[in-house]
Formats: sequence, C-alpha cells, structure tokens
Amino acid sequence: MDKLLITGGRPLAGEVRVSGAKNAALPIMCAALLTEQSLRLDNVPRLMDVRTMGKILALMGVEVGAQDNGHLELRAREIKDPTAGYELVKTMRASVMVLGPLLARCGRAKVSLPGGCGIGARPVDQHIKGLQAMGAEIVLEHGYMNASAKKLKGARIVMDVVTVTGTENLLLAATLAEGVTLLENAAREPEVVDLANCLKAMGAKIEGAGTQTIHIEGVRTLSGAAHRVMPDRIETGTFLAAVAAAGGKVKLTGAAPDSLASTVEKLKEAGVKITAGGDWLEAEMTGRPRSVSLTTAPYPGFATDMQAQLMAMNCVAKGKAEITETIFENRFMHALELQRLGADIQIHGNTAMVTGVDKLQGATVMATDLRASASLVVAGLVAQGETLIDRIYHLDRGYESLEKKLSGLGVRIARIK
Repeated sequence: MDKLLITGGRPLAGEVRVSGAKNAALPIMCAALLTEQSLRLDNVPRLMDVRTMGKILALMGVEVGAQDNGHLELRAREIKDPTAGYELVKTMRASVMVLGPLLARCGRAKVSLPGGCGIGARPVDQHIKGLQAMGAEIVLEHGYMNASAKKLKGARIVMDVVTVTGTENLLLAATLAEGVTLLENAAREPEVVDLANCLKAMGAKIEGAGTQTIHIEGVRTLSGAAHRVMPDRIETGTFLAAVAAAGGKVKLTGAAPDSLASTVEKLKEAGVKITAGGDWLEAEMTGRPRSVSLTTAPYPGFATDMQAQLMAMNCVAKGKAEITETIFENRFMHALELQRLGADIQIHGNTAMVTGVDKLQGATVMATDLRASASLVVAGLVAQGETLIDRIYHLDRGYESLEKKLSGLGVRIARIK
C-alpha cells in the first residue's frame, strides 16, 4: 500500500494547474446513460473514482473510451444490464447516481445500497422518495434497490434535506420524464450547475440550476454532446490552505475563483493575500496565519470538504479557532491524527476547539478519508522533520497527481511503494 513521505519546513513557490472537478465529472459520466449517442468530455481528472465509475458503466454495456489528456468519450448505444453491483458501489458512494438515469432510459435498475461511510451516514432516502414521486416502484431486498417504472412522470419533489447527489440523481431522471418536474430545496453547488449545463447541451430543458428550485421539462430523447468539466474548487482550496499554512507564493491556473468564495474569504481573514482573475488565483503568505473559526453549511456556505484543510491551517495559526461541522457527524477523525503531529485540538460533539501551536512535529499518521488525507498533507508541509502518511489511496480518489504538483512547488515529497 502506497504512502507519502513529506519533509516539512519549506514555503511553496511556483505555479500549478487545477484539475477538473471529481464531484462534477462523476454525475456527468452518468448522463451518458441517457442517450444512445456519444458524450465527449474534456478536463476529466485522472482519478481512481473516475476509473471506478467507468468500470460500473462498462459493465452495463457503455462503451468507455481510454482517458487521454483529460479527454473521455462515453457511448451507451445499448444498456445490456442496468445493474450496479456491490463490489464497485461500496468503494464509491457516487455510483448510486446511475439509478435515476437507468430508470429514465430503461425503465428498470438494480443498484446496490452503498453501505457505510467513514465520515458518517449518507442515506439515499431522498433519492428513493423523489423517484417514487415520479412513479417508480422501488423494493429494497438483499442489499439492493430494485427499481422499475413504465415511464417516469414529472412531479413536484420537496427534499427534506439539501442533498447534492440526491439533487443530481433526480435531475438526471427528470430530463426524460413525462411532463414537468420541480425540485425544491435543491442543492445549489456549482457541480449541480455543471451537470445541468451538460444536460442542456444534450437537449434537456432545465431552468433554475444553482437555485433552491430547479424546473425540468422532460423531453422524449437526448442527443450526444461535448462538455468541459468545471475546475475542482476543493483542489483549489486545498492548495490555498497549503500556502496559508506553509507560506510562500503560488499561482493556480485553470481555476474557477467564483466557485469558492467562502473559502477565499476565510483564508483572507487568516491573513493570506489572494488575487484573482477570470480563471486563476494567486495566494501569498508571510508569517503565521491568524486563527479563523468556521461552521460548515451547504453551498454557498463553507464547504464541509474544506473543513479538514482549514483545521490543519489553524493548528499552526495564532490564536484559537472554533470549527463546527453540521454536515457529517464523523468528520473529525483527522483531528486524532493531527494530534499525533502535536496539534492542540479538543473535540466537543460536532465542534472542535483548535489552539494554534508554534510548530508541529513530523510523525507517522493514517488517512481516514479523502479530505482528512489532504489535511495531513497540509500539516506535513509545516511539521518539523518527516511525516509519513499511510493509506493514501483515499488521496488518489480525489486529487490528481498531488505529490507531483506539490513537488513542482518546492515541497520535499515522495510516494513510497
């Protein structure tokens, strides 16, 4: 199992290009199930999760081209087996998003329940409730969702909680449903907007993506299209947090500055000098950051996917910070690993009190989930001596060539087989 070895103590300097967004690419790949024609994607990140989604789609009969320099072509001429099995679904919860498009295209689907998750419960009840409102019959048996529908019908669906994957699953299904679907209390994340833009390029009639109410008028068929996946705002934020903690000056190109306003504001509050253009950001930091408190919230609030990285920055900041996690109940597992590096963190329920220390000490730590892995990398950049991060397969799920990009910024980092 691969590990990362980081020797901390150097500020970051240079330029790095941001990859395409994993959380946009995965639902957009599922959109290929809605048409017999080719869906040609650009700026697709080379990640384990993208490969897993490709395997799931290929087992259904989708022609999945070789990923080349960010390009990926998918064609579902015929869906031979509308099944997503447990062995692949358990490795990536986003695979549940095949359920909606399979029902819309084939009228049936068999999708494994995703099972447990390291950062807390992420149930699929809103997916099921919405599809049932559109006329689907869904039976849970032997760990699978067995779904069928002669023809999905448009419906008004009010989601009990804001759910990104739930919004995306129902949006995908509604494009081919008969009549009008209203998704209320919908997720407003930029990745939802990116999916809607791809679907509109395929011929879907969608209004309101990026707001709390999305209006979808179903069409008989969708066509092929070409679409460029949006930049990864979480990768962008992770590099900004790294500069905040370790110091230095870094320019991020191929970015989408408007998609991470809440993160940028918090980092400016910490003392980072951030300038931005149309598709780039530049961050400069001298000295220790100031502590910043935050509370996670659905977009446009502070992203839960950036909480761990800001906690790592706060570990070496001047002052005390209160971090409240409102999205996932187990998303403080990285705090125990940061403590191994010498961080002063006290956990009280869903709140972490972080008191900044002058320095962290390198140690062996273990990644527990994707964003926890990133927080350990950020901490390793400033820790004295060597930090060895185990179980970095989590990182490979969501960060493309992270060690190569950091190495290009002057970080002493190596992947150990």
